[in-house]
Amino acid sequence: MQTIREIITIVEMVLTSAFSLLFFYQFFYTFYVLFSKEKEKPLLTNKQHKFGVIVSARNEAQVIGQLLDSIQRQDYPSDLIKMMVVADNCTDETARVSREHGAYVLERNNLELIGKGYALDYLFAHLREVGDDCDAYIVFDADNLIDKNFLREMSKGLNRGYKALTSYRNSKNYGTNWISAGYSLWFLREAKYLNNARMLLNTSCAISGTGFCVAREMIEENGGWPFHLLTEDMEFTVNTIVNGGKIGYCGNAVLYDEQPEKFSQSWNQRMRWAKGFYQVFGKYAGKLFKGLFRGSFACYDMLMTILPGILGFGVTFLCAMSDIVFWLIHPESNGLERAATILIIFFVFYYLLMFLMGLLTMITEGQHIHGCTRWQKIRSVFTFPFYMVTYIPIGFVALFKKVGWKPIQHTVTKSIDDLDDKPVAK
Repeated sequence: MQTIREIITIVEMVLTSAFSLLFFYQFFYTFYVLFSKEKEKPLLTNKQHKFGVIVSARNEAQVIGQLLDSIQRQDYPSDLIKMMVVADNCTDETARVSREHGAYVLERNNLELIGKGYALDYLFAHLREVGDDCDAYIVFDADNLIDKNFLREMSKGLNRGYKALTSYRNSKNYGTNWISAGYSLWFLREAKYLNNARMLLNTSCAISGTGFCVAREMIEENGGWPFHLLTEDMEFTVNTIVNGGKIGYCGNAVLYDEQPEKFSQSWNQRMRWAKGFYQVFGKYAGKLFKGLFRGSFACYDMLMTILPGILGFGVTFLCAMSDIVFWLIHPESNGLERAATILIIFFVFYYLLMFLMGLLTMITEGQHIHGCTRWQKIRSVFTFPFYMVTYIPIGFVALFKKVGWKPIQHTVTKSIDDLDDKPVAK
């Protein structure tokens, strides 16, 4: 019995250590950002690029006008901005509102091929037919707002040689509740300590759903937008990397995103994300492994990014279950106590890790959070770990459940002027 117990203990230690080591590089990312000097690639040209600003919208009449207004107020030549909206399976006034705010609108009705990826592909096919002359395209969600310098900063990014760029993702509704704050804090961390670190280390970044720029040349190379998995943003990212491309990060291009405020909406959205990551892993894991063995760190980074996160808890859960099984076979053992101890240690460690991650992000990025009291900021650091731990059941259910694209209702009708004000300090 003692020999079996020792083997179980060794297996537990090996699995836990291996999983921890796989993700240790992200701690290096954090320290590198904190202690290295900010640097940017030199400009290769001073060209002002013509942008097609694209919005895929489904029943977004309530918020899309504010986004289009913030695009029109860019500190950038208006003749180099072309606003285009795909009114995708809309049953409201999205198309009308978009036209009233100066956008070119293409209406799409297809209830079989549902999702942002299909809508983008539909638009790019149309642009190819009419011979569009934009140099690059920037994709937003209808609920976004953008800083007045967004396009100017993206143009600089293209002038540094990148064909694809991601941006700094902030929030319109950070202070609403623990759910919106959890999303927001994660995206701020992703910008500062993941994509920024990748940029500094000259490896590839990852686009994150919205606020990304793609050169027309790249769209033509891909034959449009053939990325139709549930997380088409990550599919595009991984496809770019395995084909030798590199995505840049433009930290001075700031967008404000509306985050879900109801847990049911958050559950559905993150379920789609989790399922989409599984899909990308299933489709591209082999290519990423090949790239890894060719010495591509970006392939390793993306492999870890799409690696099913439930595996981390899965290792812990299996270790605990092995002790419970051992206890059932040998009731005189302390297997039940060991299983309880393993689970308690896991959740305590996870909470502390997420708390420190959130605290560091708040310390360095808190000044960028708008419309939020000091107390709401402090509270969000303590609730952030609870938001993150809900990914465990989401990731588990997504393994077995069929998941489709469900629209998220957006209702926060702020303008960019509301976010230019200083944060509320109470």
